[in-house]
Amino acid sequence: MKIVLDAFGGDNAPKEIIIGALKALSERKGFSITLTGDKAKLTELIDEISDVVPEERLEIVDAPEIITCDMPPVEAVRKMKNSSLVKGLNLLTSDPEAKAFVSAGSTGAVLTAATLLVKRKPGILRAALAPVLPTVKGGRVILIDCGANSECKPEMLLNFAELGADMARKYLGIRNPRIGLLSNGTEDAKGTEITRGALELIKGTELNFSGNIEAREILSGDIDVVVADGFSGNIALKACEGTALAFMSLLKEGIMAGGLRSKLGYLLLKPVLKNIKKTMDYNAYGGAVFAGLEKVVIKAHGSSKAKSIAAAVLQAVELSSEA
Repeated sequence: MKIVLDAFGGDNAPKEIIIGALKALSERKGFSITLTGDKAKLTELIDEISDVVPEERLEIVDAPEIITCDMPPVEAVRKMKNSSLVKGLNLLTSDPEAKAFVSAGSTGAVLTAATLLVKRKPGILRAALAPVLPTVKGGRVILIDCGANSECKPEMLLNFAELGADMARKYLGIRNPRIGLLSNGTEDAKGTEITRGALELIKGTELNFSGNIEAREILSGDIDVVVADGFSGNIALKACEGTALAFMSLLKEGIMAGGLRSKLGYLLLKPVLKNIKKTMDYNAYGGAVFAGLEKVVIKAHGSSKAKSIAAAVLQAVELSSEA
Protein backbone atom coordinates (compact mmCIF):
# COMPACT_ATOMS: atom_id res chain seq x y z
CA MET A 1 0.00 0.00 0.00
CA LYS A 2 1.29 3.43 -0.97
CA ILE A 3 0.23 6.75 0.60
CA VAL A 4 0.91 9.87 -1.47
CA LEU A 5 1.83 12.90 0.65
CA ASP A 6 1.88 16.51 -0.58
CA ALA A 7 5.22 17.67 0.86
CA PHE A 8 4.67 21.35 0.01
CA GLY A 9 1.10 21.79 1.25
CA GLY A 10 0.48 23.72 4.47
CA ASP A 11 1.98 26.47 6.60
CA ASN A 12 4.83 24.33 7.94
CA ALA A 13 5.84 22.55 4.75
CA PRO A 14 8.08 20.90 3.85
CA LYS A 15 10.06 20.25 7.07
CA GLU A 16 7.16 19.28 9.31
CA ILE A 17 5.68 17.17 6.51
CA ILE A 18 8.90 15.18 6.22
CA ILE A 19 9.19 14.70 9.98
CA GLY A 20 5.56 13.58 10.09
CA ALA A 21 6.12 11.13 7.25
CA LEU A 22 9.13 9.57 8.99
CA LYS A 23 7.19 9.41 12.26
CA ALA A 24 4.30 7.57 10.58
CA LEU A 25 6.66 5.08 8.96
CA SER A 26 8.33 4.38 12.30
CA GLU A 27 4.99 3.77 14.04
CA ARG A 28 3.43 1.35 11.58
CA LYS A 29 4.58 -1.12 8.95
CA GLY A 30 2.84 -2.42 5.84
CA PHE A 31 2.82 0.77 3.75
CA SER A 32 5.13 3.20 1.98
CA ILE A 33 5.00 6.96 1.41
CA THR A 34 5.55 8.89 -1.81
CA LEU A 35 6.39 12.56 -1.25
CA THR A 36 5.54 15.02 -4.02
CA GLY A 37 7.46 18.27 -4.23
CA ASP A 38 10.78 19.83 -5.19
CA LYS A 39 13.02 16.76 -5.18
CA ALA A 40 16.30 18.60 -4.57
CA LYS A 41 14.93 20.48 -1.54
CA LEU A 42 13.24 17.38 -0.11
CA THR A 43 16.36 15.25 -0.49
CA GLU A 44 18.47 17.90 1.23
CA LEU A 45 16.00 18.24 4.11
CA ILE A 46 15.64 14.50 4.61
CA ASP A 47 19.45 14.20 4.91
CA GLU A 48 19.44 16.99 7.53
CA ILE A 49 16.55 15.60 9.55
CA SER A 50 17.46 11.94 9.85
CA ASP A 51 20.43 9.63 9.42
CA VAL A 52 18.16 6.60 9.25
CA VAL A 53 15.70 6.79 6.36
CA PRO A 54 13.84 3.66 5.21
CA GLU A 55 14.58 4.21 1.52
CA GLU A 56 12.55 1.18 0.47
CA ARG A 57 9.47 2.81 2.06
CA LEU A 58 10.02 6.45 1.10
CA GLU A 59 10.25 7.84 -2.41
CA ILE A 60 10.09 11.31 -3.94
CA VAL A 61 8.30 12.40 -7.10
CA ASP A 62 9.63 15.70 -8.39
CA ALA A 63 6.96 18.43 -8.45
CA PRO A 64 8.60 21.87 -8.31
CA GLU A 65 5.45 24.03 -8.45
CA ILE A 66 3.46 25.03 -5.34
CA ILE A 67 -0.23 25.95 -5.17
CA THR A 68 -0.76 28.50 -2.39
CA CYS A 69 -3.92 29.49 -0.54
CA ASP A 70 -4.17 32.88 -2.27
CA MET A 71 -4.45 31.34 -5.76
CA PRO A 72 -7.87 30.80 -7.40
CA PRO A 73 -8.32 27.01 -6.99
CA VAL A 74 -9.71 26.13 -10.43
CA GLU A 75 -7.15 28.23 -12.31
CA ALA A 76 -4.26 26.94 -10.19
CA VAL A 77 -5.22 23.28 -10.62
CA ARG A 78 -5.62 23.62 -14.39
CA LYS A 79 -2.41 25.57 -14.99
CA MET A 80 0.02 24.12 -12.44
CA LYS A 81 0.34 20.55 -13.66
CA ASN A 82 3.74 20.16 -11.99
CA SER A 83 2.55 21.23 -8.55
CA SER A 84 2.93 18.90 -5.58
CA LEU A 85 -0.87 18.78 -5.28
CA VAL A 86 -1.78 17.99 -8.89
CA LYS A 87 1.08 15.54 -9.41
CA GLY A 88 0.17 13.79 -6.18
CA LEU A 89 -3.47 13.33 -7.14
CA ASN A 90 -2.53 12.21 -10.66
CA LEU A 91 -0.29 9.60 -9.05
CA LEU A 92 -3.19 8.50 -6.85
CA THR A 93 -5.35 7.82 -9.92
CA SER A 94 -2.65 6.29 -12.13
CA ASP A 95 -0.73 4.04 -9.72
CA PRO A 96 -2.69 0.94 -8.60
CA GLU A 97 -0.55 0.72 -5.45
CA ALA A 98 -1.44 4.28 -4.41
CA LYS A 99 -4.45 4.05 -2.10
CA ALA A 100 -4.68 7.50 -0.51
CA PHE A 101 -3.53 11.11 -0.77
CA VAL A 102 -2.83 13.50 2.12
CA SER A 103 -2.34 17.28 1.92
CA ALA A 104 -2.32 20.22 4.34
CA GLY A 105 -2.60 22.64 1.42
CA SER A 106 -5.40 24.95 0.31
CA THR A 107 -8.79 23.38 1.03
CA GLY A 108 -10.29 24.85 -2.12
CA ALA A 109 -7.45 23.61 -4.30
CA VAL A 110 -7.48 20.11 -2.77
CA LEU A 111 -11.26 19.86 -3.23
CA THR A 112 -11.12 21.17 -6.80
CA ALA A 113 -8.24 18.93 -7.83
CA ALA A 114 -9.70 15.86 -6.13
CA THR A 115 -13.11 16.39 -7.75
CA LEU A 116 -11.58 16.88 -11.21
CA LEU A 117 -8.94 14.16 -11.02
CA VAL A 118 -10.13 11.49 -8.58
CA LYS A 119 -13.86 11.79 -9.38
CA ARG A 120 -16.90 11.22 -7.20
CA LYS A 121 -18.50 7.85 -6.54
CA PRO A 122 -21.71 7.13 -8.49
CA GLY A 123 -24.72 8.90 -7.01
CA ILE A 124 -22.68 11.39 -4.97
CA LEU A 125 -23.74 15.00 -5.57
CA ARG A 126 -20.74 16.63 -3.87
CA ALA A 127 -17.70 15.45 -1.95
CA ALA A 128 -17.80 16.56 1.69
CA LEU A 129 -15.14 17.20 4.31
CA ALA A 130 -15.63 14.79 7.20
CA PRO A 131 -13.27 15.07 10.19
CA VAL A 132 -13.42 12.58 13.04
CA LEU A 133 -13.58 14.31 16.44
CA PRO A 134 -13.20 13.04 20.02
CA THR A 135 -16.22 13.00 22.33
CA VAL A 136 -16.49 13.48 26.08
CA LYS A 137 -17.47 9.82 26.46
CA GLY A 138 -14.21 8.63 24.91
CA GLY A 139 -15.68 7.75 21.52
CA ARG A 140 -15.53 9.54 18.19
CA VAL A 141 -17.99 11.50 16.08
CA ILE A 142 -17.96 12.36 12.36
CA LEU A 143 -18.81 15.93 11.35
CA ILE A 144 -19.89 16.15 7.70
CA ASP A 145 -19.56 18.70 5.96
CA CYS A 146 -17.11 21.11 7.59
CA GLY A 147 -16.05 23.39 4.75
CA ALA A 148 -16.24 21.90 1.28
CA ASN A 149 -19.76 23.12 0.42
CA SER A 150 -20.83 26.44 1.92
CA GLU A 151 -24.15 26.48 0.07
CA CYS A 152 -26.17 23.28 0.06
CA LYS A 153 -29.50 21.87 -1.00
CA PRO A 154 -31.56 19.46 1.13
CA GLU A 155 -30.63 16.58 -1.20
CA MET A 156 -26.94 17.26 -0.53
CA LEU A 157 -27.43 17.06 3.23
CA LEU A 158 -29.22 13.74 2.75
CA ASN A 159 -26.21 12.59 0.73
CA PHE A 160 -23.90 13.70 3.55
CA ALA A 161 -25.97 11.74 6.07
CA GLU A 162 -25.61 8.58 3.96
CA LEU A 163 -21.88 9.14 3.44
CA GLY A 164 -21.34 9.79 7.14
CA ALA A 165 -23.26 6.68 8.14
CA ASP A 166 -21.24 4.54 5.74
CA MET A 167 -17.99 6.03 7.05
CA ALA A 168 -19.06 5.41 10.67
CA ARG A 169 -19.81 1.77 9.88
CA LYS A 170 -16.52 1.13 8.07
CA TYR A 171 -14.13 3.36 9.99
CA LEU A 172 -15.59 3.54 13.51
CA GLY A 173 -17.11 0.06 13.52
CA ILE A 174 -20.58 1.31 14.51
CA ARG A 175 -23.24 -1.01 13.10
CA ASN A 176 -26.16 1.41 13.27
CA PRO A 177 -24.72 4.92 13.66
CA ARG A 178 -26.87 7.65 15.18
CA ILE A 179 -27.33 10.61 12.82
CA GLY A 180 -28.01 14.20 13.92
CA LEU A 181 -28.72 17.28 11.79
CA LEU A 182 -26.99 20.43 13.03
CA SER A 183 -29.50 23.22 13.64
CA ASN A 184 -30.26 26.08 16.02
CA GLY A 185 -32.72 24.02 18.03
CA THR A 186 -33.97 20.47 18.42
CA GLU A 187 -37.54 21.13 17.29
CA ASP A 188 -38.43 20.10 13.74
CA ALA A 189 -39.54 23.65 12.91
CA LYS A 190 -36.11 25.09 13.76
CA GLY A 191 -33.39 25.85 11.22
CA THR A 192 -33.35 27.23 7.70
CA GLU A 193 -35.51 26.21 4.77
CA ILE A 194 -32.65 23.97 3.65
CA THR A 195 -32.23 22.18 6.98
CA ARG A 196 -35.99 21.75 7.38
CA GLY A 197 -36.13 20.20 3.91
CA ALA A 198 -33.18 17.94 4.74
CA LEU A 199 -34.87 16.90 7.99
CA GLU A 200 -37.88 15.55 6.09
CA LEU A 201 -35.70 13.77 3.52
CA ILE A 202 -33.54 12.04 6.14
CA LYS A 203 -36.64 11.07 8.11
CA GLY A 204 -37.84 9.17 5.05
CA THR A 205 -34.79 6.88 5.01
CA GLU A 206 -33.84 3.85 7.09
CA LEU A 207 -30.99 5.76 8.74
CA ASN A 208 -30.92 5.83 12.54
CA PHE A 209 -31.91 9.50 12.61
CA SER A 210 -32.12 11.43 15.89
CA GLY A 211 -33.43 14.64 14.33
CA ASN A 212 -32.06 18.12 14.89
CA ILE A 213 -29.21 18.65 17.33
CA GLU A 214 -27.57 21.82 18.63
CA ALA A 215 -23.85 22.57 18.37
CA ARG A 216 -23.30 21.87 22.07
CA GLU A 217 -24.25 18.23 21.44
CA ILE A 218 -21.55 17.57 18.81
CA LEU A 219 -18.98 16.27 21.30
CA SER A 220 -21.51 14.79 23.72
CA GLY A 221 -21.00 11.21 22.57
CA ASP A 222 -24.74 10.77 22.02
CA ILE A 223 -24.44 11.15 18.22
CA ASP A 224 -22.12 9.30 15.82
CA VAL A 225 -22.57 11.47 12.70
CA VAL A 226 -23.37 15.19 12.68
CA VAL A 227 -24.67 16.47 9.32
CA ALA A 228 -24.19 20.12 8.39
CA ASP A 229 -23.72 22.44 5.45
CA GLY A 230 -20.06 23.39 4.97
CA PHE A 231 -20.49 26.92 6.33
CA SER A 232 -22.15 25.92 9.61
CA GLY A 233 -19.98 22.84 10.00
CA ASN A 234 -16.78 24.82 9.57
CA ILE A 235 -17.81 27.34 12.22
CA ALA A 236 -18.82 24.53 14.57
CA LEU A 237 -15.52 22.71 14.04
CA LYS A 238 -13.38 25.78 14.71
CA ALA A 239 -15.49 26.67 17.75
CA CYS A 240 -14.87 23.18 19.16
CA GLU A 241 -11.13 23.47 18.53
CA GLY A 242 -11.00 26.97 20.01
CA THR A 243 -12.97 25.98 23.10
CA ALA A 244 -10.64 23.06 23.81
CA LEU A 245 -7.56 25.29 23.48
CA ALA A 246 -9.14 28.05 25.59
CA PHE A 247 -10.09 25.58 28.34
CA MET A 248 -6.55 24.23 28.63
CA SER A 249 -5.09 27.74 28.56
CA LEU A 250 -7.44 29.01 31.29
CA LEU A 251 -6.72 25.93 33.40
CA LYS A 252 -2.97 26.48 33.12
CA GLU A 253 -3.26 30.18 33.98
CA GLY A 254 -5.49 29.39 36.97
CA ILE A 255 -3.02 26.84 38.34
CA MET A 256 -0.05 29.19 37.93
CA ALA A 257 -1.90 32.07 39.60
CA GLY A 258 -3.41 29.99 42.40
CA GLY A 259 -0.34 29.62 44.57
CA LEU A 260 0.98 26.55 46.35
CA ARG A 261 -2.43 24.98 46.97
CA SER A 262 -3.30 25.06 43.25
CA LYS A 263 0.06 23.61 42.30
CA LEU A 264 -0.32 20.77 44.80
CA GLY A 265 -3.82 20.11 43.47
CA TYR A 266 -2.44 20.02 39.94
CA LEU A 267 0.14 17.39 40.93
CA LEU A 268 -2.64 15.20 42.31
CA LEU A 269 -4.80 15.66 39.21
CA LYS A 270 -1.96 15.58 36.66
CA PRO A 271 -2.73 12.09 35.28
CA VAL A 272 -6.41 13.00 34.85
CA LEU A 273 -5.63 16.34 33.18
CA LYS A 274 -3.09 14.73 30.85
CA ASN A 275 -5.70 12.20 29.78
CA ILE A 276 -8.24 14.98 29.12
CA LYS A 277 -5.70 16.89 27.05
CA LYS A 278 -4.86 13.76 25.07
CA THR A 279 -8.54 12.97 24.46
CA MET A 280 -9.38 16.49 23.24
CA ASP A 281 -6.24 16.97 21.13
CA TYR A 282 -7.60 17.18 17.56
CA ASN A 283 -4.04 16.94 16.18
CA ALA A 284 -3.99 13.28 17.22
CA TYR A 285 -6.97 12.40 15.00
CA GLY A 286 -5.47 13.21 11.60
CA GLY A 287 -7.36 15.24 9.04
CA ALA A 288 -10.72 15.54 7.37
CA VAL A 289 -11.64 12.93 4.77
CA PHE A 290 -13.18 14.08 1.48
CA ALA A 291 -16.04 11.61 1.68
CA GLY A 292 -17.67 10.54 -1.58
CA LEU A 293 -14.57 10.19 -3.77
CA GLU A 294 -13.42 7.04 -5.57
CA LYS A 295 -10.20 6.97 -3.50
CA VAL A 296 -9.19 8.22 -0.05
CA VAL A 297 -8.24 11.91 0.03
CA ILE A 298 -7.47 13.54 3.39
CA LYS A 299 -7.14 17.26 4.06
CA ALA A 300 -4.94 17.92 7.09
CA HIS A 301 -5.15 21.23 8.96
CA GLY A 302 -3.22 24.02 7.23
CA SER A 303 -1.16 24.63 10.37
CA SER A 304 -0.39 20.93 10.85
CA LYS A 305 2.93 19.99 12.36
CA ALA A 306 4.64 16.60 12.35
CA LYS A 307 2.34 14.96 14.91
CA SER A 308 -0.80 15.85 12.95
CA ILE A 309 0.74 14.88 9.60
CA ALA A 310 1.75 11.48 10.99
CA ALA A 311 -1.78 10.99 12.34
CA ALA A 312 -3.27 11.92 8.95
CA VAL A 313 -1.01 9.43 7.15
CA LEU A 314 -1.93 6.64 9.58
CA GLN A 315 -5.58 7.61 9.22
CA ALA A 316 -5.17 7.25 5.44
CA VAL A 317 -3.68 3.78 5.94
CA GLU A 318 -6.57 2.76 8.18
CA LEU A 319 -9.24 4.10 5.82
CA SER A 320 -7.60 2.47 2.81
CA SER A 321 -7.50 -0.86 4.63
CA GLU A 322 -11.25 -0.54 5.29
CA ALA A 323 -12.14 0.48 1.72
